[in-house]
Amino acid sequence: MAKTITPDQLLGIDSVFDKDDLEWAGIVRSWLDDNVRENIGDYYLDGTIPARELAEGLGELGVLGMHLEGYGCGGSTATQYGLACRELEAVDSGLRSLVSVQGSLAMFAIHHWGSEDQKNEWLPKMAAGKAIGCFGLTEPDVGSDPAGMKTHAKKDGDDWILNGAKMWITNSPVADVAVVWAKTEELDKKGRPMVRGFVVPTDTPGFSAPKIQRKLSLRASITGEIVLDNVRLPADAMLPKAEGLKGPLSCLSEARFGIVFGVTGAARDALEAALDYTGTRIQFDRPLSSFQISQQKLAKAFGQYSQITLLAAHLGRIKDSAAGVTPEQISLGKMVNADTAMNICRDLRALFGGSGITSEYPVLRHAINLETVLTYEGTHEVHQLTIGRALTGINAFANYQG
Repeated sequence: MAKTITPDQLLGIDSVFDKDDLEWAGIVRSWLDDNVRENIGDYYLDGTIPARELAEGLGELGVLGMHLEGYGCGGSTATQYGLACRELEAVDSGLRSLVSVQGSLAMFAIHHWGSEDQKNEWLPKMAAGKAIGCFGLTEPDVGSDPAGMKTHAKKDGDDWILNGAKMWITNSPVADVAVVWAKTEELDKKGRPMVRGFVVPTDTPGFSAPKIQRKLSLRASITGEIVLDNVRLPADAMLPKAEGLKGPLSCLSEARFGIVFGVTGAARDALEAALDYTGTRIQFDRPLSSFQISQQKLAKAFGQYSQITLLAAHLGRIKDSAAGVTPEQISLGKMVNADTAMNICRDLRALFGGSGITSEYPVLRHAINLETVLTYEGTHEVHQLTIGRALTGINAFANYQG
């Protein structure tokens, strides 16, 4: 028999990423192997994850807000952060979601749009995993159109009073701080209510975060609501530099970049598991990997995995360049990579037969998780329309007039 090699060896991963970047990825993978991988299947089945314990460990490892500068953050390159997300999602999408919501949504919002006092109060604790953050934008009736949010903030003297509800909020039931976006009475240049961000300690009276139960996907992740019932905040709770939807949308672009890399990890883990299983499972006195149909499935999955890995690397280089990456380029990566990774896992699941529907193997778990990843941080369809608008110059979104 020919000598086997790993998917990354066949791709020539050493030529795709720098040596130092791959060494960092190896450190993250080793930590996850030692601390998480053995238990992730049980976390998924139990519908929970020890978020606080893991946050502190991940903080010591240095992945929380690692791509941000100062305030206890690592100041890494975008590519290094992407490779960390890749290793996290190779274990489970829920674990990568914990890290990306912490670093690319909550921490990025404070780092990019917050005051010095807000940064000094929260970022060092969040980078160390001593405080967990969440990001409140999506609402029960408002997903893809954040301009339609109903949550509002009203001035009362020098204070703000927040009322409303947010939905599908990763980390909210265990969070110490929430970045919440709300409409205010202030009007923007087009006469619409101005959207503002607020840093809300979760022990503030009137704040609650019920856990969402009975999820079928992303079960190794704690997801909840945010309910705001006359939550009174001081004036300095508002993010001073964020005006309008540019604030939350910039945070979403940061988080989507982590997804572009992260889903390649899920695809790689599924492919490695399929190679191992088909190489040892005997049918008709032969290993499954010796059959042409098996090899066809494996080769197709490898080709797709190679494509999404190269796209992620390309976008990482662009983000690290002086020009920087555009939201449309991030949409391209999220649209292509999430969909392709999900289909890789679906196709490979068939190679496991009945064993493929058990928690003993990760492939179906990855496929089910990626159903959620395809939807959150901008649905697949929204990213298609974003790319369509960039290519044609025509806005085909529902609120387009003309």
